[in-house]
Amino acid sequence: MSDRFHETVDRYWGQFFEISRTVHREQSAFQHIQVLENRLWGRVLVLDGVVQTTEADEHRYHEALVHVPLTSLATPRRVLIIGGGDGGTLREVLKHPVERVVMVEIDGAVIDACRTHMPALSAGAFDDQRVDLIVGDGIAHVAHSDETFDAILVDSTDPGDGAHSEAPGGVLFTDAFYADAARRLSADGILAAQHAVPFLDGPVHRAKAQRLARAFALSGRYEVPVPTYTGGPLGLGWGSAATDPGAVPAATLASRLAARGLAGALRFYSPARHHALFALSADDGIDPPARD
Repeated sequence: MSDRFHETVDRYWGQFFEISRTVHREQSAFQHIQVLENRLWGRVLVLDGVVQTTEADEHRYHEALVHVPLTSLATPRRVLIIGGGDGGTLREVLKHPVERVVMVEIDGAVIDACRTHMPALSAGAFDDQRVDLIVGDGIAHVAHSDETFDAILVDSTDPGDGAHSEAPGGVLFTDAFYADAARRLSADGILAAQHAVPFLDGPVHRAKAQRLARAFALSGRYEVPVPTYTGGPLGLGWGSAATDPGAVPAATLASRLAARGLAGALRFYSPARHHALFALSADDGIDPPARD
C-alpha cells in the first residue's frame, strides 16, 4: 500500500503524490532531504518538504534555465553555477562548448543523494574534467572570487523573501549578491536565476525584478511551465550589462544550436520556445487572493 506525500503551499492549498517507495531520507546540516518514488513522476527530490525536481519533468526547468542564456551568447566559455546540487543544470551546461564550469553547492549531502539515487539528472556531469565542484557558500564565492564568467546560473531552492528568508537559497536574491554577480560577469555575460511562481508569489517576484534592475543595465524575466511546480509557470529572472536574451533573433539561436550540435537534440528548448518563454501574460506577478 502506498503512502502520500503532501506538499503544502499554504494552509489553503497544496498537492500530493502517491509514494510507492521512500528511496532516501536524511537531515543534512542545512535541510531535510528526501528522494521519493512516484509511478507517474519517477523519483522526486524534496527539500524541507518542497518538491525541487522530478525525473519526469526536470528537463523543462533545467533546459530553460541554461539554454536561454547560453544560446543567447555567441561564445560562452566560462560558467558559474550557484546551487544545482541535483546536477541537472550542470548536465545541460556541458552540452555547450564551454571550457570551464565552476559549481558551488552549499549542501554536499544533496549532491551525494542525487548522484546515488537520481543519477540520470547529472548523467555523469560531475565527472567531466571541465568541472570544478566546490561544496561551499556561493555568496562568499561570488563576493571574493576574482574570476570572470560569461554566465552565472542561480539554481537554488525557492527564494522566499530574500534577505529575510530562512531557506538556504534566500540570501541568493539580495541587492548585495546581485551587485557582486554583476562584477563577476564578462562584458556581455548574463545572469539567470529562478524567481518563484508569479501568480502565487507576486510580491516576491516583483522584489527580485527590482533588485535585478538595480544591479544590471538590462534585466527582465521569463517563465517556464513545469507541471510539478504548483501555482502556474515558474518565473526566471535575468540580468546583463549588454545582452538581452529576449531580443536575440530566432535565426541566430538556430544557427548557434546547429553549430553546437544541439539542433533538435533537446527535449523542451528550441528557438521558437525561447521567444515564447518571454511572452508574459497580462496578469503576471499579481498579488495572491486575500487570505485571512
